[in-house]
Amino acid sequence: MTRIEEKKLRPIRIGCAGWSLSSKVAALFEGQGSHLERYARVFDAVEINTSFYRPHQPKTYARWAASVPDAFRFAVKMPKTISHELRLRDADDALERFMEEAGALGDKLGCLLLQLPPSLTFDKASAETFFASLRRLTALRVVCEPRHATWFTEEATETLTKARIAAVLADPPPIAGAEPAGDPKTLYVRLHGSPEIYYSAYDEGFIETLATRALDARNAGVDVWCIFDNTARGAAVPNALALTEALKVSTNG
Repeated sequence: MTRIEEKKLRPIRIGCAGWSLSSKVAALFEGQGSHLERYARVFDAVEINTSFYRPHQPKTYARWAASVPDAFRFAVKMPKTISHELRLRDADDALERFMEEAGALGDKLGCLLLQLPPSLTFDKASAETFFASLRRLTALRVVCEPRHATWFTEEATETLTKARIAAVLADPPPIAGAEPAGDPKTLYVRLHGSPEIYYSAYDEGFIETLATRALDARNAGVDVWCIFDNTARGAAVPNALALTEALKVSTNG
């Protein structure tokens, strides 16, 4: 691949689930401003998880959007009202409210994340109805993180792909030895920490393997997001920085 061809490729977006900067890493994010402003000088993406638990006013999303560079993108997690309480059924009103809120991010809204509860089995009719409602509201990139084995089937893959919804590649995987599949145009990796979910840091070997997979996907024309969710003990930021460095080494090497 020539350097001219490389320039046309989309960036591999790297970030964390949230932009909180602990005292251990604060020195790596220089300058004045809020945590988000400082975070966005280093990373080009972040995943908003708080939207899963409570709504945010449009003016809050607009303020966040104004705090970051033009190239920065937000992924926003859909409310648990939609995924865990309504379980994708009769969710039109909740979807509309969420899109009105998150839509205030404007062009900086890069992705919507739908995380399903482990107990939610795949039902083709309800899934198709929900995805159709979602697609009437937005053409944005959408990724789904299923956690029940019935979503890891050809029928579920076909349903997701038809709705242009990618399947999250999660670590640790919810179903051992299996990867869900959906729209192949997006690779969205959620790194929860393994073996201790939300706590464990990833070692150098894992980061190098992830960098290789991300580069291979990006070079094949796939949009790549790598989000570290191992935030409980502060491992997410160092791991995201390590992946950024590994990608630089691989690209320049």
